[in-house]
Amino acid sequence: MDKKEYKKIVDKKTPSSKLFTNCIKAFLFGGAICTIGQLLFALYEPMGMSEELTGGAVSVTLIFLGVLLTGLNIYPKLAKHAGAGTIVPITGFANSVASPAIEAKTEGMVMGVGAKLFTIAGPVIVYGVVSAFAAGIWYYIASIM
Repeated sequence: MDKKEYKKIVDKKTPSSKLFTNCIKAFLFGGAICTIGQLLFALYEPMGMSEELTGGAVSVTLIFLGVLLTGLNIYPKLAKHAGAGTIVPITGFANSVASPAIEAKTEGMVMGVGAKLFTIAGPVIVYGVVSAFAAGIWYYIASIM
């Protein structure tokens, strides 16, 4: 088999790319997630939080929603149709951390879930979340003393 025959077979077997449609879907779904974030910001801001705290509350809420939808097996179905529109926003990072942990829960909490949290996108996100949580607890304790 020469290169031309091989290329014909590969071209025949390779599915056609729907680049334009995929870009539109990614734009719409990613934009919808960002719009939800902006709506959350508008919801939290009147509660008297500073802009910085409001941004943090929106991020935490979006992460929670990403993990919740991943746990309910909704986020992967959404990502199947939305493509990169669900990967880029903060919810995509939450999904990338939660998915392996959910799949490994049969292996136990430490060797399964705990170990899988630190594999794919976990190190940066998990260390960031744990550090932020610890700093928040420390800040709270310091503020009441």
